[in-house]
Amino acid sequence: MKKTRKTAVGISVAVAIAILPGLVHTQDKGQPPPSSYMPVVAKEDFNTTYQRMKAAKAGLMRRQAELLAGRYDLSNKAAPGVTMFRGKPVQEGVRVKLPRGTSWAELAALSPDEVRNRDLFPTGFLPLPHPNHPEGGMLFPQFHIDEILKQEGRDLNRFDLEFDLPDHFLPEFPAPIFLTTRPDLGDVSKGKQLTIDNFYDIFNGTLNPKQLEGLRLLLTPFPQQQFNQTEDRRSTKPSRGVACFDCHANGHTNGSTHLVGDIRPQPFRHRIETPTLRGVNIQRLFGSQRGLKTIEDFTEFEQRAAYFDGDPVIATKKGVNILERGSQVHFMSEFQSLLDFPPAPKLDVFGKLDPKKATAAELRGQTVFHGKGQCVSCHALPFYTDNLMHNLKTERFYKPRTIAGHTMVGDGPIKTFPLRGIKESPPYLHDGRLLTLEDTVEFFNLVLETKLDEKEKADLVAFLRTL
Repeated sequence: MKKTRKTAVGISVAVAIAILPGLVHTQDKGQPPPSSYMPVVAKEDFNTTYQRMKAAKAGLMRRQAELLAGRYDLSNKAAPGVTMFRGKPVQEGVRVKLPRGTSWAELAALSPDEVRNRDLFPTGFLPLPHPNHPEGGMLFPQFHIDEILKQEGRDLNRFDLEFDLPDHFLPEFPAPIFLTTRPDLGDVSKGKQLTIDNFYDIFNGTLNPKQLEGLRLLLTPFPQQQFNQTEDRRSTKPSRGVACFDCHANGHTNGSTHLVGDIRPQPFRHRIETPTLRGVNIQRLFGSQRGLKTIEDFTEFEQRAAYFDGDPVIATKKGVNILERGSQVHFMSEFQSLLDFPPAPKLDVFGKLDPKKATAAELRGQTVFHGKGQCVSCHALPFYTDNLMHNLKTERFYKPRTIAGHTMVGDGPIKTFPLRGIKESPPYLHDGRLLTLEDTVEFFNLVLETKLDEKEKADLVAFLRTL
């Protein structure tokens, strides 16, 4: 991607910022009123749709690349000596671009009202639009698409869109797998990406029969909104569908993206970045609005609703997979509950740093985490989550606006995700708008008004890398 000094304000009409104070719910004259439902009957044949959307693809991806370049420094700059479990370098540095003539210290010294009134909230801290927000849908990194095509002959390419974030900001692939039941085995993935073709050879003798069957179902493709056999699919050929582990690759995440299914109309839907499934056994809230209270609820919900943008009408048309709760859902959730966090050798049994193993900077960062940074208020030990939701009220810092078809009026309540293993699962926040841990620290320093100095922020990053 070519760097550009342009901001999202001046890139193009499609990515321009439209300030809409008091008008964000106004309907354009001549437009039909918004509907909760997607069209069920296609208005054009598949070939017409294919040709039209394929022709528009290059322009859409070019505009998204310009939007990202206007928000971030996308260069590949790895932190010296810092890697993920299997050796992928961890990116370092603040990548969000500041408004011209402003420093992070100057920005943090302002009140939320001052930031809002002077329009100084960095664009990289705003919600991140989908590459084609009016269209939406699941998008997978190319490395995952290539591996599934190689192993299964199943094609997850979309003819209309591609994934947008560079690979060096994504988790390592294939991801290691750790089991709560067999910590003695370490990474049990054998360096392979789990698919329906190889899971039995990898796990026979390690899992019990229920867990094996649950894993088989998690790796089985089922029809999904963009990948199915209807004329309004987004795959070139009729598709067998998508598997749970196409997003949650190896029970972790590959950074795949989608739009939440529970918000209407379309411009207000949030982008979501796939969270890791590691440690779901200690979590108590699931789903984009966290209304689901068990992993069984979430597993069933994904197949019935999330796969089809929360629309049961379209799900019926495209071939919804109704799972049997007493066996299939139970088996799938049992395997997911075995997925453990990666080892953290510097932490003791209470989740704190062992002073004999930690560096001085890491120990200072732990002090910031528990003190001035206020991180522990939500991320409680030992797994660094309080299993609650919190509203950061980011709308204090910017006026409502529409960027690339995404209307931004605030983030609402966000689930407190566990921070264990956090350096293994970039990008960060629920929509992946924060590319590095340094970005994340700057975001919360501004939003929580903690006013950390540069040394405190660096120490906090050092601590987070130990988790």
